[in-house]
Amino acid sequence: MEGVKNPYIGRLKQPITIRLDKQTVSYFKNLGKEIGMPYQNLINLYLRDCALHDKKLNLKWG
Repeated sequence: MEGVKNPYIGRLKQPITIRLDKQTVSYFKNLGKEIGMPYQNLINLYLRDCALHDKKLNLKWG
């Protein structure tokens, strides 16, 4: 039996280290508990939505 390439290889998740403030983590953890989904998945879904829709923050310094 020959191996078959994984068709989802491009969608695999990449582990990273990211520093988030406690309030942000707490928000996503609580939301995850409410809907029964791991908070890391929620953060990923939110960031993916931002990327897909080219959302940008309106930051003003000073």
